[in-house]
Amino acid sequence: MPGLDRQIVEHRLPVLLGATPVRQQLRRMKPKVALKIKDEVEKQWNAGFLAVAHYPKWVANIVPVPKKDGKVRMCVDYRDLNKASPKDNFPLPHIDILVDNTAQHAFFSFMDGFSGYNQIMMLLEDQEKTTFITLWGTFCYKVMPFGLKNAGATYQRAMVALFHDMMHKEIEVYVDDMIAKSKTIEQHIEDLRKLFARLRKYKLRLNPAKCTFGVKTGKLLGFVVNEDGIEVDPDKVKAIREMPAPKTEAEVRGFLGR
Repeated sequence: MPGLDRQIVEHRLPVLLGATPVRQQLRRMKPKVALKIKDEVEKQWNAGFLAVAHYPKWVANIVPVPKKDGKVRMCVDYRDLNKASPKDNFPLPHIDILVDNTAQHAFFSFMDGFSGYNQIMMLLEDQEKTTFITLWGTFCYKVMPFGLKNAGATYQRAMVALFHDMMHKEIEVYVDDMIAKSKTIEQHIEDLRKLFARLRKYKLRLNPAKCTFGVKTGKLLGFVVNEDGIEVDPDKVKAIREMPAPKTEAEVRGFLGR
């Protein structure tokens, strides 16, 4: 899969001075789950995301997360590596400012990067640190995987480098969430053309299944934005709205968290 040029961004994995590498031992896993993990490893291998790791100093286990379709999401337990990594202080946008600046426009397009993190390459000498262990061997990532402490900061840094002249104007960007907003449909089409030209130039791919174009309202970071302003996302408060009213003193205390 095409990715961002290394000259623009690479993900680095520095470790704190004196940090001791941790090699996790292979955890027990049911054969049925192990085979599902094998399918995911093969999928990532065929996409060009992985390399075989030889004598790695850092080794992490896979954490399978069940999906609704019966498959599993392959997460890696990078807790040991994350503890040894210094924090990248590149700032993320303030959500309230971003949402305020998006609302009160007439037309919106909401976009999501296709395997966004995986479109950023790992620094070659740091690939080995991302090693994970399976029944079929040890593999490391050639691209930035999910689960690393500073992955979000690296992605935001890349987006700022690519779109700094459009942010707070035609678009807003929060890591792999991108929003185009305009006052008129004609302007919105022009804004999207400018954005798509930039995406093609840098070979940055979107996930069409998670994109919505030219709508009058939409969900953004826990809020609903439209021309009238900002509303709370109903899905975020559904549990509270459907909670039965307390009828006893004990239930009132429980409701108040006391």
